[in-house]
Amino acid sequence: MGVDSGLPDFRGPEGFWRAYPPYRALGLRFEEIADPVHFAADPELAWGFYGHRLALYRRTTPHDGFAVLLSWAARRPTRVFTSNVDGQFQRAGFAEDLVAECHGSVHYLQCTYDCGQPVWPADDVTLDVDPATMRARGPLPACPDCGSLARPNILMFGDVEWIADRTAEQIRAHKGWLRQLRADGVPLAVVEVGAGTALPTVRREAELASAASGALVRINVREPDVRHGRGVGIAGTALDVLRSLDEHLGA
Repeated sequence: MGVDSGLPDFRGPEGFWRAYPPYRALGLRFEEIADPVHFAADPELAWGFYGHRLALYRRTTPHDGFAVLLSWAARRPTRVFTSNVDGQFQRAGFAEDLVAECHGSVHYLQCTYDCGQPVWPADDVTLDVDPATMRARGPLPACPDCGSLARPNILMFGDVEWIADRTAEQIRAHKGWLRQLRADGVPLAVVEVGAGTALPTVRREAELASAASGALVRINVREPDVRHGRGVGIAGTALDVLRSLDEHLGA
């Protein structure tokens, strides 16, 4: 969903290294830098990656496909379930309480020591990142309670330290909404955009949600096939397909 806004596609080592060339020299893949280990072993390297992404997401303007979804949401009760951690749905205008971020958000932090401090916003965090080495310089984000190193409140690879409280509350609200729709007999249209099979969290959620009382529209450049239940797969980019669907619905 974010690629059409100019955000990098991390699919595969080559895609990741094109976005972040310094990691090629280190032999680091996305799965290796996007883990909690570096916050203990090399916090400047860890915060170089996440500090750069935080700044990138803050200055990115969501593409017009988000506006299409917002226009549909203005006519029908709508919620968002996303594995993206970039906060682009909220930036595009979706209310915070209508978005479930199943992998967390880079715009929120947690304590690496887990001192009991609740998750807090990263609004005041600005990092100086050396683009040649992708290492953060200067003071790193710290827990406001105990002073220990902070990290993004994101579910990383091999992450047993993620504090899921904020996301769990979002998921509870999302699941409750779906249950109420089913109880009321309201049909559901699930529009899934760019959810692949490598990390199938969103793909599975879309299939489960649409199986009970709805239909699935799967928009995907590489993996548009719909093999279960009622639905249609459309091969194409998020922006192009959403625009085309909107024109068709308005015809």
